[in-house]
Amino acid sequence: MEHAQLVKISKRMSKALRHEPARAGLTLDAAGWVPVAEFLAAMHLDRATLDAVVAGNDKQRFAVAVGADGIERIRANQGHSIPVELGLEESQPPEMLFHGTAAASLSSILATGLNRGGRHHVHLSPDTATAARVGARRGGATVILTVLAGDMARGGHPFYRSQNGVWLTDEVPPEFIRTP
Repeated sequence: MEHAQLVKISKRMSKALRHEPARAGLTLDAAGWVPVAEFLAAMHLDRATLDAVVAGNDKQRFAVAVGADGIERIRANQGHSIPVELGLEESQPPEMLFHGTAAASLSSILATGLNRGGRHHVHLSPDTATAARVGARRGGATVILTVLAGDMARGGHPFYRSQNGVWLTDEVPPEFIRTP
């Protein structure tokens, strides 16, 4: 299967697991998991395609695991706009994290900070290359912001690290953001 088709399927999967499971005919558990067999049927996918999307996703958006009951399940690692409890534990971030964004958003971000919008958390990257990929997803000029995560944590802002290495926090006030 070609890369463009896998990306399209990945986006459909993200929408179903992060934002609109009911629209896809899915019911997620409290932690965002759904049995793989149900997911494949609802999404009209075969297992080989699912495995290719999960393994080939550059951002490792999905997790597949076998539960205590022996049933294999899938969920999105983060980015939900629906209520889920991912079981994230507070973690000490590195001194600096990064956020890629559209240059057109810069003045608003510098005025109000980074806000989670409709999601559970603000997503931050551990390196500038990842931030650049994330920021480029909307097209146009991209700006990579440096977030003074160590200072934020010392100031009482909690951080969490998702299974795929994305750093999460509730917000980033403007005083902790640096521009290039």
